[in-house]
Parts: sequence; C-alpha cells; structure tokens
Amino acid sequence: MSGKLYIVPTPIGNLEDFTYRAKRILSEVDLILAEDTRKTGILLKHFNISNKMQSHHLHNEHKTVNNVIEKIKSGLNIALVSDAGTPAISDPGFLLTRESIKNKIEVETLPGAVAFVPALVNSGLASDRFCFEGFLPQKKGRQKNIKRLENEERTMIFYESPHRLVKALEQFSDFFGADRQASVSRELTKMFEENKRGTLKELIEFYKEKKVKGEIVIVVDGKK
Repeated sequence: MSGKLYIVPTPIGNLEDFTYRAKRILSEVDLILAEDTRKTGILLKHFNISNKMQSHHLHNEHKTVNNVIEKIKSGLNIALVSDAGTPAISDPGFLLTRESIKNKIEVETLPGAVAFVPALVNSGLASDRFCFEGFLPQKKGRQKNIKRLENEERTMIFYESPHRLVKALEQFSDFFGADRQASVSRELTKMFEENKRGTLKELIEFYKEKKVKGEIVIVVDGKK
C-alpha cells in the first residue's frame, strides 16, 4: 500500500506559530525532507522530534524526486518542509507535489505560515484581489517583468533581498510612479519586525538612509 506525502509549513520566524498538527505529523512520518537539514534540525530539536531527515532543495530535487516517489510507493509516509513558510511558495515543493499527483500518491497539505499573507493584510492595501510575484529575476528579465505589471490593477506582492530593496523600490517608482502607495514588511513575526508604509518615493528616501537586514516582502498598490 502506498504511503502519503505531507506538505508541512514551518514558522517564518516565531516558533510559537508552529501548529499542533504540524508537530504531530513530523513526529509520525517515516522521513522528513528538509531544504536545509541544519535549520530544520533546530526546529525539530526545539519540539523534541527525532525523525530521520534527508536533504531536498532546489539544487538536488530533480535528481532525488524519483527516489522519493519510489519510497512513498513502497509504503513510507514522507513530509516535506522548507526552511521557513510553506513549501512550493518560492521554495522547493512544486516538483515533488506534481510528480506525486502523477503517480496517484495522496498529497496532504497542512495550512500554516507564509510571509506574504501577513504582509498583505498589514499593508492596509486592497486584499480582496492580489497577485503574488515572488522574487523578481536578479538581472535578465527583471525590468521586463516589472513593465508587464504597469497596468496591473490588483495589489502586487514581491519578495526581495535586503541589498536589492532600494533598487526594487526605485524600479517600481520608475514604472508605476513615485506616488504609488506601497509597504515594506521586514522580519515578520520576529523580534525586530518592521512594517513601513507610504508612497514609493517616501519608502525610497527612508530605506536609503537605513541599513536593512532580514527577509523582506514588498506590497504595491495596483493601478487605479
């Protein structure tokens, strides 16, 4: 009898956001696939979970996916986690989920932490209709992707690294207009969480004078 694949979200910062169900599933499965076994190891140790782990990340998932599928077919229950948040949302997970479905393997996805949802709600911008763009290309195709969104009327959500934050805001200003409303959420759920709202011009001026660290979500108002 085939096993099951569990997609298990992990906290994006605050360990108190780990659910009872997630803890139970990770305690019961035969194997945990982790993006970074060292980081996941810290989480598992905190919750006294000692199950076996195996590395599963963007650089090896194409090579290991068939082996994982065979393990589940043999009867093993396997859980997939990422370093933080929900697998497959700007993290590994899509490929394994797709191949499991192709092989008629049952996939159970737990609800849980994902950074863009609290950032969107906290922004004060329209949240009834939005588009999640994730990380923009670092170089090739970056401006083309932003230009594609010039007439987007829905609220737009982006992930960005600290050292490209000002560059991203400046590019958004160039294509969307300096007076477009936006917000920047940094270190969500952590001790130094920061949410800054204003026009793109105001945000550029603020972050040009500030050294930024941590994971960042940028939320930009749609075209009116």
